[in-house]
Amino acid sequence: MKKATLAVAVLAASTSAAWAQSSVTLYGIVDAAVRYTSNANAGTSTKTMVPGGMSQSRLGVNVTEDMGGGLKALANLEHRFNSDTGAISSTSGDFWRQAWVGLQSNEFGQIRLGRQYNILFDVYTSTFASFRYSPYIEAYKPEIGMAMTARQDNMVKYLAQFGNIYAEVQLSAGEGQSGAAAAQPNKTAGAMLRYNDGTIGAGGAFLQATEQTGKKIKATVLGVSYTSGPLYVHASWGENKYESITGLLAQGTSATSPFAIAVTTRGAYTSGLLGASVFNNNSADINKRTMYMFGATYQLTPQFNIGANAWLTKQTHYGLTGVPGFTTTAGSSSKADFFAAVADYAFSKRTDAYLEVDYTKTSGAVAFANTASKRAGAMVGVRHRF
Repeated sequence: MKKATLAVAVLAASTSAAWAQSSVTLYGIVDAAVRYTSNANAGTSTKTMVPGGMSQSRLGVNVTEDMGGGLKALANLEHRFNSDTGAISSTSGDFWRQAWVGLQSNEFGQIRLGRQYNILFDVYTSTFASFRYSPYIEAYKPEIGMAMTARQDNMVKYLAQFGNIYAEVQLSAGEGQSGAAAAQPNKTAGAMLRYNDGTIGAGGAFLQATEQTGKKIKATVLGVSYTSGPLYVHASWGENKYESITGLLAQGTSATSPFAIAVTTRGAYTSGLLGASVFNNNSADINKRTMYMFGATYQLTPQFNIGANAWLTKQTHYGLTGVPGFTTTAGSSSKADFFAAVADYAFSKRTDAYLEVDYTKTSGAVAFANTASKRAGAMVGVRHRF
C-alpha cells in the first residue's frame, strides 16, 4: 500500500512539473544624461544630470506560468527609479508604476487586473510612436501629456488579437477613497483598436474619465505609421475635452472646498506637457486640447539612427471670469509647439548613446513657471537595457 501511494505521488509530481512550467524574468533600463536647458530659472540656463533622457530608468519582473491547454498565468511588477541618485522616481509617489496579474488564453485573449498602462498609452507607443527605436523621449514627451496620466489604478483590461488586428478594453473603478487619494481620478472606461502588419500601422482609441467631482474628461486619438526598410514615418491627432466645473468653483475657495478638490483632481489629467506650468496654469479653465503629431526616423547604418518629431498643440479656455486666479476669456485659446531631433548610436543590442535637441514655443495664457514663452534644450546620454 505504501509502495502504491509513493508511486502515485511520484507520478502526480512528475505530471504537475510537465503540466505547469513557470518562468520569472528580471528586466530593466538604466538611462542617464547631461542636459542643458535655456530659460530655466528666471531666464538663466541650467546644466543638470537627468535620471532618464530617452527612457525612464526602471526595474521590473515578468512572471509567466504555462498551465497547459493554451492557458497561462501572467504577472508584472515594475519599479521606476532615478539613476542619478538611486531614489524612487520623483515623477510620482508610487513605488510600483505597474502591478498587475492576469490570465492568457490562446483562444480568448488576455485579461489583466491591477495598475497598468491605459489604452491611450498603448495605442501611441505600439502603433505610431514618436521614434522607431524609442517610443518617446523621457525628458521631453508632449504626447504623453495627452494620454490622461498614461496609467490607471484598479484597472481591468481585456486584450485580444485577430491576425494583424489588436483590440483592448479597459475599465477602472472610482473607489470613493478619502483624503489625499480622493484627488486621484481613477474611474475610466474606454476601448482601442489597431492594425499593424509590419509595414502599415493604424489605430484609434477613446477613453473617458470621471473625476471625483463627477465631471468627465474625454480623450480621442487616431494615428497611422509607415515602415519601409530604414524609413519610419508617422502622423496622429489627439484631443482631450474637459467638462466645465464652473459651478463647483463658485462654491468657495478654502482648502477644503469643492474648489480645491476640483482643481487638484483635474490637475492629475492636465499635467504632463513638460510640467505643470505648461498648458496647466489653471487646470479648471481648460475646455479642449488638440495635438497634431508627426515625424520620421531613418536608420543610416545598422548602428546609427536619426529622427525628428513635431507636436503642434492648441488649448481653448472656458474663461472663468470672476473666479480668483482665472484671467482668460471664454473661447480664448493658447498654443504650444514642440520640436525635437535625436541621433542615436547603438554600441550593441543593449547599449546605446544619444544626442537630443528640442525647442518649445508657447503663446496665449500658457507659459513656463518663470513666464518665459520659449525654451531650448539639449542632452547627451547613455542607456542600457537588460
